[in-house]
Amino acid sequence: MNFFHRTRGFVTALAVAMSLAMPLSLAVTSAADARIGGGSSSGSRGSRTFSAPPSTSTAPGAAQPFNRTYSQPGSPGMSGPAAGAAANKGGFFNRPGMGMLGGLAAGFLGAGLLGMLFGGGFLSGLGSFASIIGLVLQVALVVILARLAWGWWQRRNNPQPAYAAGQAPGQGPQPMNQGPQSPGPQAAYRTGFGFGGGASNDRPLEIKPEDYEAFERLLGDIQAAWSNEDIDRLRQLATPEMASYFAKDLEENKAANDINKVSDVKLLQGDLAEAWREGESDYATVAMRFSLVDKTLERGTNRLVAGSETPIEVTEIWTFTRRPGASWELAAIQQTN
Repeated sequence: MNFFHRTRGFVTALAVAMSLAMPLSLAVTSAADARIGGGSSSGSRGSRTFSAPPSTSTAPGAAQPFNRTYSQPGSPGMSGPAAGAAANKGGFFNRPGMGMLGGLAAGFLGAGLLGMLFGGGFLSGLGSFASIIGLVLQVALVVILARLAWGWWQRRNNPQPAYAAGQAPGQGPQPMNQGPQSPGPQAAYRTGFGFGGGASNDRPLEIKPEDYEAFERLLGDIQAAWSNEDIDRLRQLATPEMASYFAKDLEENKAANDINKVSDVKLLQGDLAEAWREGESDYATVAMRFSLVDKTLERGTNRLVAGSETPIEVTEIWTFTRRPGASWELAAIQQTN
């Protein structure tokens, strides 16, 4: 009898410890990735949102799939005003596309944890032996449901890459078309003019020296606006979708009583991964390696919480978009493996 009580107490304590440890680990990760983009991949790349951009000398590794995007598989993407109207649902089981399954899984997880904490369960009330069996079955069911929900969510949000017309899975990537090298002050970008495969209605796009200058300028301006917590300026420099993510991240920093300061942003190297025209919109995906000073301070006291005065190097893949007569704006940020 005492053995069963001790075992039940141990399992309950373990469940409570795990439930407390997970938010703590997420908080530590958040503090370490407080810079703009949060160390995650966010945004949309039009019809190529679910296709990995070609690797470049700046970013030879694969780009990570998007953690946050308003696009849906098979759709042209949402980088324009429609993206700002999409619901920005937070939380693990509130990701876009989770629907009823997410609510059920969350309910079962909550019920399982409460059952372990307060002695409820499938076979509670039938005696100590039945109670411990009920607890084991309950834990097993919670684990199975969580794994099923997580696997379903991964398949929903990380589908197989879209293939260009005439290219079937298993044939391997198509070689990039190499364009002419252009002299000028932005020569760091000239290592690869790639116009990779995508939707059949995509058309190659020529990127000119002034476009590269705009990309480098946006890199600095967006980092400065983020550091100043100037959401109005960020809305001018990024798509409504990206601006909504930045606003949410800034609100989370404020809730944690933190402020992220980024300074001394310097572009070290950049490659054009691919550029294309989709409908009336132009897209350019650029791999950029840059240095910056990244510090997280306690709001009001300026006490250093994370980071340092020592510059760090970051490699990210940024996608820019523009419509006729408009300037380039940031449409996506992807991390690299």
